[in-house]
Amino acid sequence: MCERRDVKGNYKKARSGEILDYTGVSAQYEEPLNPALILDTDCMSIKECVYKAFQFVWKRTEPIG
Repeated sequence: MCERRDVKGNYKKARSGEILDYTGVSAQYEEPLNPALILDTDCMSIKECVYKAFQFVWKRTEPIG
């Protein structure tokens, strides 16, 4: 998904050797074992992702005062 969305062409550069140690190309991607938040961006809209991220942060912040 990241490669399909790559507007800067970094994946293309990494595959041609212009960028070294690029995650998912020449450097291994290690999926987190227990992520605190998952945003499935290929199935969720930007609005849904922002809302879910906001809820995640809101629940973990202490009230001021």
